[in-house]
This record gives sequence, C-alpha cells and structure tokens, in this order.
Amino acid sequence: MEAISFDRIEVGTELPAFTTPPISRTTLALYCGASGDHNPIHVDIDFAKKAGMPDVFAHGMLSMAWLGRLLTNWVPQEAIKSFSVRFAAITQVGDAITCSGRVVEKNEAARTVRVEVTTRNASGEIKLSGEAVVALGA
Repeated sequence: MEAISFDRIEVGTELPAFTTPPISRTTLALYCGASGDHNPIHVDIDFAKKAGMPDVFAHGMLSMAWLGRLLTNWVPQEAIKSFSVRFAAITQVGDAITCSGRVVEKNEAARTVRVEVTTRNASGEIKLSGEAVVALGA
C-alpha cells in the first residue's frame, strides 16, 4: 500500500470506492458466526416475519465492517484515529452495497483529515453514513 501524503490530499479527494456482491443468506449466516451476533432476525425468515419484517436483513455492523475495509484499503489501520457511523436504513438480502468516502476537512495542526463515508444500495439509498478521522504523514 502506497502511503497517502497529507500534503497531497485535498478537501474533496474521493477514496477508492468498491461494491460488494449482492448480500446472500449465506453471507448473513457467516457473519453471524464471525461476529458472534446470532440475532435470529438476520437469518430466520419466520422470526423476521413474526417481527413484522418481510424478510431477514443484514446486520448494521456488517455494513460498518465494509466501511472499515474502505478505510483500510486507503490507509493502514493504525492511521484511523476515530470511526463512527449512523444507521440510516435497513440493508436487504440481494442488495449490492457501494462503499464510498470523501475528504471533507483537513486539520493542519494535527495532520489529520476528516472523511465522510457512506454505504448505498444500487438505487442510491444511503444505508449507513459516518465519518473517520485519519492521521496522514508528510
């Protein structure tokens, strides 16, 4: 990974976006095991329907993990000083999620940038939005 230089980054710089494959039930089951979050609303269609949902849906933290990957594809993990998200909408089975980010602020004194990040489905609906503060070298 090539080091990102603070001096070369401008407000408006876009992070390299990526799109996930469509979310499958297998992905949700595997994420249950990987995360330890076995809430049946994410894997048991009968449970989801009893809760008033039309189907199971993705864990919000799965989408946050994808945004973490967006950031670590751009900078080393140790450069990420803070990372937070707001859950905006449910991510459905079958959604292909695009993860993107953009530098919105530079802090000269701290040599950090603030990055806004989002996940969106193919229709452009925001599923998660958030931000990260990233320290960059010279």
